[in-house]
Parts: sequence; C-alpha cells; structure tokens
Amino acid sequence: MTKENKFPLLNTIDSPSDLRKLSENELPQLCSELREFIIDSLSQNPGHFASSLCSIELTVALHYVFDTPHDKIVWDVGHQAYGHKILTERRKRFHTNRKFGGIKPFPSPDESKYDAFVAGHASNSISAALGISVAAEMQNSNEHVVAVIGDGSMSGGLAFEGLNNVSSTPNNLLVILNDNNMSIDKSVGGMSQLLISMHSSKLYNKIRHKIAVWFTKLGILNRERANSLTRFNNGLKAMLYKQQNIFEGMCTRYFGPIDGHDVLELVRLLRLVKDMKGPKMVHIHTTKGKGYAPAEQNATVWHQPGLFDPESGERIVSNDNIPRFQDVFGETLLELARANDKIVGITPAMPTGCSMNILGKEFPKRVFDVGIAEGHAVTFSAGLAKGGIMPFCNIYSSFMQRGYDNLIHDAALQRVNMVLCLDRAGIVGEDGPTHHGAFDLAYLRPIPNITIASPYDEHELRRLMYTAQLPDMGTFVIRYPRGKGMLTDWRCRLEAVEVGKGRVLREGNDVALITIGPIGKQVATVIDEAAQKGVSVAHYDLRFLKPLDSEMLHAIGKKFSRIVTVEDGVITGGMGAAVNEFMSQHGYKPQIRCIGIPDRFVEHGTTQELYRSCGMDNETILETILNI
Repeated sequence: MTKENKFPLLNTIDSPSDLRKLSENELPQLCSELREFIIDSLSQNPGHFASSLCSIELTVALHYVFDTPHDKIVWDVGHQAYGHKILTERRKRFHTNRKFGGIKPFPSPDESKYDAFVAGHASNSISAALGISVAAEMQNSNEHVVAVIGDGSMSGGLAFEGLNNVSSTPNNLLVILNDNNMSIDKSVGGMSQLLISMHSSKLYNKIRHKIAVWFTKLGILNRERANSLTRFNNGLKAMLYKQQNIFEGMCTRYFGPIDGHDVLELVRLLRLVKDMKGPKMVHIHTTKGKGYAPAEQNATVWHQPGLFDPESGERIVSNDNIPRFQDVFGETLLELARANDKIVGITPAMPTGCSMNILGKEFPKRVFDVGIAEGHAVTFSAGLAKGGIMPFCNIYSSFMQRGYDNLIHDAALQRVNMVLCLDRAGIVGEDGPTHHGAFDLAYLRPIPNITIASPYDEHELRRLMYTAQLPDMGTFVIRYPRGKGMLTDWRCRLEAVEVGKGRVLREGNDVALITIGPIGKQVATVIDEAAQKGVSVAHYDLRFLKPLDSEMLHAIGKKFSRIVTVEDGVITGGMGAAVNEFMSQHGYKPQIRCIGIPDRFVEHGTTQELYRSCGMDNETILETILNI
C-alpha cells in the first residue's frame, strides 16, 4: 500500500488550517493515521517514540480548536511534539527529523512559527507560557496561550514556581497536564463525573460568568475577592469530591481528569474552556506508547528505542561487546556499593538513562529517584553527605546547568564528600543544542573546593569512581560522554588515581597535544599521521581540569613553543583557556591553538558530523598541528 493510500486524510493536512476544515467525525481517523505515520517513520529514523504516541489526540484537538500560530502552544520538553511537527508544515520533511541539516529534535521558533518556545529541558512551559499570556494581556491581544506539561515535568520546581505565579498574576493561561503515570486526581463514581460535566458545561460557565460580571459592576468583586470566590468554589467542589488537588488550592480552575485518547471529548472540553477568563487547568490521562502494544507494555524502553521492525516490534540492537560509558558507570557503582555500604545513588528521573537501575536492582533501598529536579538532587546529595552517607549523584551534563547554584552553595561551599557524575558530557549527537553537554568544564572550573576529572577511557572511569569515594575527597566531579566506549575488556582492578596528576601518553619533540577525556582517544591516530609528515607530537592526557597538574604543565611550557589543546566542550573558559592562563601566569610564551566547541549553539546530527562542523574532527586537528 502506498503512503497516499495508507494516509488519505493526513496527506491532505499541510497546516492546521487544513485540519480545521475537517468535520469532527473525521478526527478519530486522522488520529489513527497520524499515529501510524509516526510508527512507520520512527522505525526507520529513530526518535522519541512512546511520548509522541501518547499525545496524538491532544495534538489534533489543540490545533483543531485553537487558531495556531496566532494562538500559542508551549510544549514542555518536546518529547511529545512529533505529531505537532507533522501537522504544522513539516510532514513532508519529517524523514529528516534529527538528521544533520534536517528537522530539529525539539520545538524551536527558529524552525517554525508554530513553535512558540524552545523546548528541551523539562518544567519550563508554565513559566514561559505565563509570560507570553501576560504579554498578550498587556498589549490587548486576543491570542490564547496553552502550556502542555507532562506529569514527570510537574515534579520540577520551576513548574510549581510558575503555577504559584499563575495564581497571583492576571492572565488567561490554559495549562494542560498530560498525565500518563502519576495519578494526581482520580475520576471516581457518578458524582465525580457529574461535577466534571457541570464545571465544563456552557450553562454552568455562562451563569458563573454573569454572576462575576454583576458582582464586579456592584463593586463587590475585585481581583482579591475573585480569588477568594475561586477558593470557595474549589472548596465546595472538594467537599463534594471528598478530595482536593494542589491546582485548585492555587486558585486555578481545574477540569478533569478526562480520557486523553478521546479526541472528540477533548475538542468539546477545549472549546468550552477556551474563552474562560482567568487561569485554567485541564487534566488528561493518557497511555505512553498508545496504539503500539510493545511501547504500551514497556514505555521506558520505548521512550527512544532506536531502529525497530514496526510489524514484529523487534528492536534492532548492535551485537558488539563494547559497552556504553553509562553501563560501565552502573556496573562499577554496583561493585563499589557492595564493598562500601555507605554508597547510595541519586538520579533526577533517569535511573535507566544513566544505568543506575543496575544498582537499584540489587540494592533498591540505596537508589533515590528524585524526579525531574536537578537542583534538589544536588542539595539532597549534599544533605546525605553531611549525614555520613557517600552519594553518587548522576545528572546529564546539560541538565546539571539547573543545579548550578545548588552545587556552589550546598556542596562546594560546605566541602561535602559527594560524587557528581555528569553523563552525556560534550557533543551528544541527534538531540541537539538543548542536550549537548558543552558547558560543564567552563562553568565548573571557577568553583572552589571541587575536583573536576574526565576519564580517557572506561578503565580510567572506573579508577576515578573508586578514587572519588575514598575518605576526604570533597566534592568530586566526573564527566563522561554519551554512547559506547572503546574497550571490550573494560573491567580492570579498582585502584586510586593521584588527584591532580595527568599522564604522558606519548613522547614527542615538536608539538605538545593536550587533551582531556575520551576525545583524547579519538585524536591519538592524528599523531601517527603527523609523524608521517615529519612532525613529532607529544600527547598529554590532562585527566584533571581541577586541580591542574602544574608539574606537567611546567614541563610542557619549558619544552614546547607550540601547543594544541583539544576538548569536547566549549573553548571559552574551558580546558584550553586554563592551559593558556597557566602559561601566561608563569611566563611561558608558546603558540597555543585551542580546539573545541566554538562560541555558538551546535545543532543536531551524528557526533562525527558535528565534530566536523565545529572543527573538532581529526582532519582539522591534523591541519592545526601541521600549521601552528
């Protein structure tokens, strides 16, 4: 069957204006076609799967009811926005999703007028959408603003900061809570269903609005009293429900929970709440991976499953024996925890993503998943450390940016003994600019009282982890990249590394090549190519950015007049900058060329494609060595 025959309705939809020409009775078929289109597409071009399938009906209903792009939809994270992309002028290019030069992995205003705000990190949608809504009010615009947030993102502190402000700032924001795991409120019994229908009925809201207008004209109702009235209304509802939720306690009108896979009911409810004044929340229940049985049964695995056979559901997995860095971390953490009963693991909602589930399987009471709350993860770890526990806190590098103040104030300042493992450091590939771990070396380097290290390979990762949990090591940061390592025989004896000591990997006489982290392994072949062209290159693995190996750097400064630094991080303020500063401060005057991520946000593509675009590929490094 051709795609034209398989997707007869979807192929007529190039923009939401086309969607709004359909009859309501055609919407269930469109949802079915859109779901099948995503399954077919992602089986060949991997991406975020289960989350996008769970939001199909919501996406169709939103674009059917609201006048996008005049009306604004702010997606939280953007994992669930593939349907949105396909319906907003990107269906014919969707096969380029996440590919170098193709459609971006997450919503971005740079790509489409339908993308109201950048989405990549969790919990920002309510705050951003509130700002857009208030701006519309201040400029007398009639645009509607909707924030779509998942139950996981609701665990982030920023989401609650936004909700708190929603209740105290004049706005007409609509928040949609897409709940596919955590039950915030349950629809139980006939009374519950009656109240849902009543609170979303035209008659109820017409009467409620007329009373509000009447009270305002009489001078009885101002904003403060309106909040009191909302609290009274919510209190009455809570008494009848015999339960209350946090949103009603924050003066936000609440509707739900309703079936998020009933597109016609969603359309009905969205039409009814669309023009209501004041902040509203619609709570929907959905199923991750909806419509594809393997994903429904194991949403975690199918969050981003890679290539798979859409008919059988069989995932296409590489059979080589080289593990991912995260798996070496997980296995090593388990080894250390068996020997040290003070060791625990902390993760902000990524036990599988960082392989801390390996520890959790054997010691479930020694792993703490704190939800999407990176700042809390750091401070919680610092508190554990103060109490005599040895926490290994694992956070993706780009997500750690949200815990920066916590690291300074609650860990480094107090000299607590804890280990912060930064997964996905450096260029991460297809997830793009919101996920590249580009900045950690630069933003960590100025902080006192911390150790910063990056392993050359899996053996070094194990040794650094062992070293970090030894007594009196303070706050110890270890960064490592996404994806597979280099070694099949990755298990090695656990032994301590001298803190602040680098390694001479190869002697040479003409140029000093200084690297930090696994990118050093990549560029090792460049040295052989340089030798063939008559240039003798010495290779130094700095290993520690803080404290620097001053003895090794003095030796380099005295011997070499030409230095090339290579790091998988931003050049500005990073390892190369540290080497430059050292040489300048101690009177050495070599020519120094720093190679790393340039002063721009790097888009998406394979790691090697992005290395080439950043001038971090082997050819560019060789050219730099030969021409310095």
